[in-house]
Amino acid sequence: MTDPIADFLTRIRNAVKANHKVVEIPSSKMKKELTRVLHEKGYILSYKFMEECLPQATIKIALKYHPETKQSAIKCLKRISRPGLRRYTGAASLPRVLNGLGIAVLSTSKGIMTDKEAREQNVGGEVICFVY
Repeated sequence: MTDPIADFLTRIRNAVKANHKVVEIPSSKMKKELTRVLHEKGYILSYKFMEECLPQATIKIALKYHPETKQSAIKCLKRISRPGLRRYTGAASLPRVLNGLGIAVLSTSKGIMTDKEAREQNVGGEVICFVY
């Protein structure tokens, strides 16, 4: 696999389209941080790191749906920076997703964070994905 982050996003996207409640994804440090950010911003219900699984640890993610309309909290997950074309941005030109309604997830020198947190800390970095 050449792009594990794209695989992470695609597994979540496919589970949302199939109306699954839970999705299991192979684990890595970057995926754990992405999962933490998605949970903090309310796009997923909960998550659990399964460390005892062999041969590789996994992440179990419980997806979030509206109780009445059954629509997912995640409308779109879009990969921005990819191995063939990395996208970096400075602190002055951080992207805004849907005029502030969505989030851009960045990998900065201070860790994985959203565009709003990066603006507050005045740091730039690699734009991993857009979520709305």
